[in-house]
Amino acid sequence: MKTSDFDYELPEELIAQDPLENRSSSRLLVLGREDGSVKHDVFRNIGNYLRRGDVLVINDTKVIPARLLGKREGTGGAVEILLLRRITEHEWETLVRPGKKCRTGTFVCFGEPDQSGAYPLTAEIVDVLADGNRRVHFHYEGIFEEILATLGEMPLPPYIHHKLQDAKRYNTVYAEHDGSAAAPTAGLHFTPELLGQLGEQGVELARVTLHVGLGTFRPVKAENLEQHHMHEEFYIVPEETAAAVNRAKAEGRRVICVGTTSCRTLESAASEDGTVRAGSGSTDIFIYPGYRFRVMDGLITNFHLPQSTLIMLVSAFAGREHVLDAYRQAVEEKYRFFSFGDAMFVS
Repeated sequence: MKTSDFDYELPEELIAQDPLENRSSSRLLVLGREDGSVKHDVFRNIGNYLRRGDVLVINDTKVIPARLLGKREGTGGAVEILLLRRITEHEWETLVRPGKKCRTGTFVCFGEPDQSGAYPLTAEIVDVLADGNRRVHFHYEGIFEEILATLGEMPLPPYIHHKLQDAKRYNTVYAEHDGSAAAPTAGLHFTPELLGQLGEQGVELARVTLHVGLGTFRPVKAENLEQHHMHEEFYIVPEETAAAVNRAKAEGRRVICVGTTSCRTLESAASEDGTVRAGSGSTDIFIYPGYRFRVMDGLITNFHLPQSTLIMLVSAFAGREHVLDAYRQAVEEKYRFFSFGDAMFVS
């Protein structure tokens, strides 16, 4: 199967630049994966498509202000560092631009110097990794998270050109564990009130954590899908979540994943028979058509970029033809696309 098999035409004006005032007022396209049927609704009505006993699996990772804008020591040239994965207390795997001018030994300064000329945060490039990412050692005094909150920016995707007015809107209402460089965007549609309604309806909520990293930003460059390699991302499956999912599967109840990240976490933690194991680890699982799902019975997701690993995952679940036809209808109906866009429910 080829990367170009997952292309579609999208007018630029349909790329959502800002979040809606009310999270749950997004539109909802409901796709039946067996017959390709499509229904149009509003996300606040998602409960109409969920059943008592369904287990709704959410990713409670929290996006940090992982985008740092600084200048090279000595030359003053502009440098952007995107934090991807924490290695030690002071060291991170990062994406650095411009990479060619940030070789090993380069120092980058952030913020304004004090009277002694010391900057509140300095990054030293200590290694260039095989994939071009940089291992960076940060020099600072105090608490890194507090410094980052002052100097960092939310790392919005490159297709969003508007400035985010409220940083909280690039996190879910249930975000808890710091560590992501991008939001698990399917969860952005939920409000506390909507989650409460689903609980009263008998929908069970279960949490996993997957810190979204470079895989979200990296395009599929290989035309042959088998040649694409996913970047590793760290995940946690709590004991109570594994128990809830395994109990639901044993009793014939559905497991509904909120977002591709929740899906990838469960599928990574599942054995061949579909039993989910609690624990933590790193996953580079790449799901595309031909994959046999072990756990997931339904998926809440956004509309994804053409030729992306995300649209490939959705196509693996619902069928490429059904997904591309649903996307075509969404374009005709002028749905909003990508991170701040509308949602799909696939079951």
